[in-house]
Amino acid sequence: MAAKQPEAAVLWLEELGIADVPIVGGKNASLGELVRQLGDAGVRVPGGFATTAQAFREFLEINAIEPAIRDHIRRYRAGDVTLQDAGHEIRALMLASTLPADLAEQVRAAYAKLGERTGARDPAVAVRSSATAEDLPDASFAGQHETFLNVRGEQALLDACLRCFASLFTDRAISYRETKGFDHLAVALSIGVQQMIRADIAGSGVMFTIDTESGFPGIATISAAWGLGETIVQGAVNPDRYVVFKPLLSQPGSRPIIEKTLGDKAIRMVYADEGGKQTRLIASTPAERRSFVLNDDEILELGRWATAVEQHYGRPMDLEWAKDGGNGLLYLVQARPETVHAGLQQAQFRRYILRTETQPLLSGVAIGSAVAKGKICLIHDALDITRFPDGAILVTGNTDPDWVPIMKRAAGIITDRGGSTSHAAIVSRELGVPAVVGTRTATSVLQEGQDVTLSCASGDKGLIYGGLLDFTVEDIDLSVVPETATEIMLNIADPAAAFQWWRLPAKGVGLARMEFIINNLIKVHPMALLHPERVSAADNRHIRELVRGHERPADYFVDMLARGIGRLAAPFFPHPAIVRLSDFKTNEYAHLIGGSAFEPQEENPMLGFRGASRYYDERYREGFALECQALRKVREDMGFTNVIVMVPFCRTPAEADRVLSVMAEYGLRRGVNGLQIYMMCEIPSNVILAEEFAKRFDGFSIGSNDLTQLLLGVDRDSELLAAMFDERDESVKIAIGEAIRKAHAAGIKIGICGQAPSNYPDFAEFLVGQGIDSISLNPDSFVKTCSVVAAAEGAAQ
Repeated sequence: MAAKQPEAAVLWLEELGIADVPIVGGKNASLGELVRQLGDAGVRVPGGFATTAQAFREFLEINAIEPAIRDHIRRYRAGDVTLQDAGHEIRALMLASTLPADLAEQVRAAYAKLGERTGARDPAVAVRSSATAEDLPDASFAGQHETFLNVRGEQALLDACLRCFASLFTDRAISYRETKGFDHLAVALSIGVQQMIRADIAGSGVMFTIDTESGFPGIATISAAWGLGETIVQGAVNPDRYVVFKPLLSQPGSRPIIEKTLGDKAIRMVYADEGGKQTRLIASTPAERRSFVLNDDEILELGRWATAVEQHYGRPMDLEWAKDGGNGLLYLVQARPETVHAGLQQAQFRRYILRTETQPLLSGVAIGSAVAKGKICLIHDALDITRFPDGAILVTGNTDPDWVPIMKRAAGIITDRGGSTSHAAIVSRELGVPAVVGTRTATSVLQEGQDVTLSCASGDKGLIYGGLLDFTVEDIDLSVVPETATEIMLNIADPAAAFQWWRLPAKGVGLARMEFIINNLIKVHPMALLHPERVSAADNRHIRELVRGHERPADYFVDMLARGIGRLAAPFFPHPAIVRLSDFKTNEYAHLIGGSAFEPQEENPMLGFRGASRYYDERYREGFALECQALRKVREDMGFTNVIVMVPFCRTPAEADRVLSVMAEYGLRRGVNGLQIYMMCEIPSNVILAEEFAKRFDGFSIGSNDLTQLLLGVDRDSELLAAMFDERDESVKIAIGEAIRKAHAAGIKIGICGQAPSNYPDFAEFLVGQGIDSISLNPDSFVKTCSVVAAAEGAAQ
């Protein structure tokens, strides 16, 4: 649409479009575009009108204040006055001026017409500033200019218009234009006047059509608070957070809300009085703090609007929304381009290189490929983890699931004990936190507060250096990653970190560990939610706090698990996401809130009551039912039919039959709605009886860690035997080769989920030679392994 040449000083929003930024500024042009182009898509925008940029220029000319403004800016640039003094003088100059008579008359007439449209005399309106250099793809000017809410009456509206003009020279707007290199008087200001949305008696918030941290384009993120949205912008409240997976919104019946996090929303902003910008903060009621601002239907409606707006503009967008407490309807009140990720390269990966090296203090097994540096925080007992400061280097004997909360906050991790498949190693890889494990003496050699540099940039040997060493980061172009016939997939456990890997050209998620979600997000033993009478009073108090916002405690478990799985399934949709059913050992389950009341004491939990044996046992069967409910919700309600369910540690075909029967009883019947069920091939019996297992499952995934441990009789967590733990041992390779042959003979897929293919190129060549269908590994080794596999495939031809 070609930009118009207006004669009027006031234009209605429905007359405007995005090409009119020079006439009415970015905000008002965008609102007009929404009204004209997206109304048929159901997007609601409050009605209103805008003054023109030319009207602002006439205001400057009639009042003859432009020379004085330029002089104040010149003096500020020369250092003769401060920014605050210059801004104050310019705003005072403008507020002492008068609006042109013709502009004032047209504003009065449009305001009266708006009253006729809304059926209200002196309707309440929002008065917003819209600059001609605002809401552009490379310059948002967000929050630089003023907004005045709940303005009533002609005189109050004209006063607000004058203050809007003056807000072109707020201190922050002057500073922003200086940084961006804009000529201050080349920028004009339009005023938008819209019907007031009574968000003060409902709620409001912000919505992005992209993940703001990773740039993942598949989601819309929504924040919500009670009352006016300024509390969110100011960081005054912890708002609700909702995440919607956009590609499934158009699928009939799907409700792809993959995150609903309840914020405390301790306060809300409401109007203090009519007119002006006066607002006040009041305490939210206890019921409001326990409740979500939006229901699921409203979240999905906003998600559909986000999709429509983004598709129309052809780029990620930053939107503001409000809910009217009078009619209960949602409205968009602002739409502007997202400016952070828009210009970033989409195909880069990083590697770390130390610039200087000295004699290392310690060495161990490297986990990851990054470099980290910082001060040591030495912790011997999980009871002391509360004193861990963000960004420190964690040093400890070893870790278990209780340590994950601080592992996520650590710059790096060093342990005395553990090998490359220990808990510290596995979790560190999946969190993307570099670690050096199995150093034997870190807790005695390293001191609290000591500066160290941890390097995993030298292959499988990790090194600890004294002092803070310099390092460089090299970005690798992912567009040159070779394609492979073997499907390369990712192991991802943490839903919060899943989106950061979306740029990798992976063929899906080969291993999503359910127990990570249970341990770190849910935190409660599922049986404790079902049988509170067996749980201590202290644990029940903790549980009640966690489950607030849910009708039943069991709903909390199902919702949290389902949404966590949904986040893991989203980044590579529609490629498969293979979700492994819970595989905690009894000692790990006992650490969950309320868990000790339901778990037996075992001498050797690694070979005990774990995996498949729990699912049909009366001691856990009810808890397993909740796992199945969550998976049904992911697949049937959210729409993630790419989720494949995998059964771990299944010892015999008879046990497989029992598990599959229980799953079918709980609504997960193999083949129905396209459901595939895989089995971990990680026990020698799985290989020996592979033909029988293949009759019961749609695919295998080789768990090389457990398979190696059980074939060689080596504790995979023992640093004493770490040299003997080797997936390349001939017995292990024979077993893997046999499993691959039997799977293919049965017509089912087989992959492997472990680090050996990336650690050992010769092992990758072996797997390719055996015809493995897929290799799933941690994200930090994806690029390297693609090259290794491509080379192996080329050599095999």
